[in-house]
Amino acid sequence: MALVHAVLQAYTQRHMAPDAALSAAQITPRDLARAGGHVAAQQFERLCAAAMRELDDEALGWFARRLPWGSYGMLARASISAPNLGVALARWCRHHGLLARDVLLALRHDGTQAQVTVTEQRDLGILREFALFSLLRNLHGFACWLIDSQITLRAAEFPFPTPAHADLYARLFPGTVRFDARRAALHFDAGYLHMPLRRDGAALDQMLQNALPILVWPWRRDRLLAPRVRNLLSARDRHHTAATLAAQLHVSVRTLHRELRRENVTLQRLKDQVRSTRARELLLRSGMPIRRVAVAVGFASEKSFSRAFRQWTGQTPVGYRSQADGSR
Repeated sequence: MALVHAVLQAYTQRHMAPDAALSAAQITPRDLARAGGHVAAQQFERLCAAAMRELDDEALGWFARRLPWGSYGMLARASISAPNLGVALARWCRHHGLLARDVLLALRHDGTQAQVTVTEQRDLGILREFALFSLLRNLHGFACWLIDSQITLRAAEFPFPTPAHADLYARLFPGTVRFDARRAALHFDAGYLHMPLRRDGAALDQMLQNALPILVWPWRRDRLLAPRVRNLLSARDRHHTAATLAAQLHVSVRTLHRELRRENVTLQRLKDQVRSTRARELLLRSGMPIRRVAVAVGFASEKSFSRAFRQWTGQTPVGYRSQADGSR
């Protein structure tokens, strides 16, 4: 219901009555007055569709200028011919800046991690939460649709306090959700960027006739294996082998290795990434002796751990901890 009230605020800004849109969504005055109430996803779809057309603003009051009906469809058409998701998202971010200068979207990535960030160029006012929530949800939903795969998020970050309806974020952003962040951002596995698009212009035409469901409903299917393997490896209750991982993923060991190679990664590299992250976390945030850190991340001896840690970071565990302590 908090999102419903955000849509109604767009009407207030335009000095217009929302009665027709509420009627189309079958949302009654009693619904609006109910504390902590909810509406069905389909009701919210109908409300947004009616409001976007009636206000002629697909941004629903977020920005200083309206985004006329069809604006986000134009962004989608500019992205659909991309060879892979990385190029498509880069186009989306760049072209969004041509539509609205109130925010700047940017895609950045290194070898393993990717992030889309939102930099606010002006005060978004009372609709700030709705704007940032919707910008990231829209981009994530469209990206999942392009590759027909759920993009599991390492984190979704928002630069405002935890709202009363935080459970909504947990449902619509699959992964860790953080509030009071420096800026709005999505963090995910860079492997998704290399995935080819599974949609064409004809599919886009059909989707745009009823686009809101991909923004309101989370995608369910994940075609990329590496993030799922990494999540299993990150569980701290056991040390996985290829056999145990394959069993949990319901594939053969041979298929596991073959699919990871297709995603330009190996099981050993994923293990090293997870171990390195965990080791650095323990060295920075605990006073645990190096020997215990080695055991905690799966090494039989401090010597073998130190050798591996130097390969990962170029530093010894002792040197890494000392440097971190000195910079505080």
